[in-house]
Amino acid sequence: MLPVPAAIRQHLSRHRQEHVLAWWEQLADPERHGLLAQLEALDLDELRQLHQQRETVYQLPRPETIQPVPVIPADAPSNPQVKQRGEAALRAGAVAVLVVAGGQGSRLGFEHPKGMFPIGPVSNKTLFQIHAEKVLALRRRYGKAVPFLLMTSPATHAETVQFFEDRHFFGLPREEVFFFQQGTMPALDLATGNLLLETKGRLFLSPDGHGGTLTALADSGLLAQMQQQDIKHLFYFQVDNPLVKLGDPTFLGHHLEARAQVSSRVIPKNGPTDKLGNFVQVDGRCVIIEYSDLPENLAKETDANGRLRLWAGSPAIHYFDLDFLANVLKGTNRIAFHVAKKKVPYLDAGGTLVQPEKENALKFERFIFDVLPLADRWTVVETSRAEEFAPLKNATGADSPEAVKKAITHLAADWLTRCGIKVPTDAASEPAFLLEISPLLALNAEELVKHLPQSLEIVGPTLLEPQG
Repeated sequence: MLPVPAAIRQHLSRHRQEHVLAWWEQLADPERHGLLAQLEALDLDELRQLHQQRETVYQLPRPETIQPVPVIPADAPSNPQVKQRGEAALRAGAVAVLVVAGGQGSRLGFEHPKGMFPIGPVSNKTLFQIHAEKVLALRRRYGKAVPFLLMTSPATHAETVQFFEDRHFFGLPREEVFFFQQGTMPALDLATGNLLLETKGRLFLSPDGHGGTLTALADSGLLAQMQQQDIKHLFYFQVDNPLVKLGDPTFLGHHLEARAQVSSRVIPKNGPTDKLGNFVQVDGRCVIIEYSDLPENLAKETDANGRLRLWAGSPAIHYFDLDFLANVLKGTNRIAFHVAKKKVPYLDAGGTLVQPEKENALKFERFIFDVLPLADRWTVVETSRAEEFAPLKNATGADSPEAVKKAITHLAADWLTRCGIKVPTDAASEPAFLLEISPLLALNAEELVKHLPQSLEIVGPTLLEPQG
């Protein structure tokens, strides 16, 4: 029988966590190996310190210090040099793309990685395929590799990798697609700080938050690898948003013009209670305040024109300077954990699985937006929901497959109209048919017009893609 190494047993004893070995004798050797791997990865000193923060309450900046963030507006006069500068960086091969894809589609009734969900209104393409084709389109347009980094989780990693392998990486060179796993953190009993067990041979672990994307990027060695390949800029987005202007050269141009360490997209909030992070400026720093943390009186404040004073919402789209990230993430200078009280199922001392009725545990997450205030140079660029934000989150209603397919159709209809193509509408002035434009045909209306015959007629559901 596999023994418990003396060092691990002593370490657990010192932190009063020996209970996790209570069923060691009953485990098969593969289970013992798995539990040992989990235990070896723990930083019990850090966990003890985090448990001591269990009653710490988020401290909102003083209201008088919270100011609207300066934004480059979406309707700002076009400066060709800005876009040209971004295109030059793409032609130099200085850009990589990172998608956060660690979640499953449980809320959609889809027990697979969310990126595998079919969302193309006409093609039924998955989120993964749509994003991969955008990367491929950038690669073809600018003639240089655009490394595609996919952050997975222990729950989605194997299935995601297999999905890409089975589909030949959607035309991307295999050596330009990189998978790395998000970190995990154990849950602790709220009262005692004890590690919670999910089974007799497994700790209860959960993903360490979207901020864990960056620490995992560093820990995997990919951050250093990108730097060695002369990648300077990292485009970051979330897998559930098929509208994202992936690697957009104008956004990149603004990032470069500002010599920014971090650049962020913002969209106007639909109202004061919109469930988006709020971009604000605090003491000259760019900060995101969660919608749940922003006091109602601040959320409802308006300016002289009647517009929300704090109107800039976060669609989770950023450009990061790689040298900045390397500096932020080196050594022990890491993104701090946030502590949250949650209901977590656990094995009690008798080995019975308990489903708690109230909060019984602490979970720990890192947030990507905690990096933003660390930047000395930053810029914020407005975009619109219609052009760039349609997240897939719910089975029905807002942010559902139906709503996202409608948003994809609306964007395609807008491009076609701008190209001089008549798009039939119904009695509600909505597009009469589902529409979809392959990224491999065009990434915007300006590119689309070069590939469309003016005789094109929309007479039914239409998918426009390259021929041959």
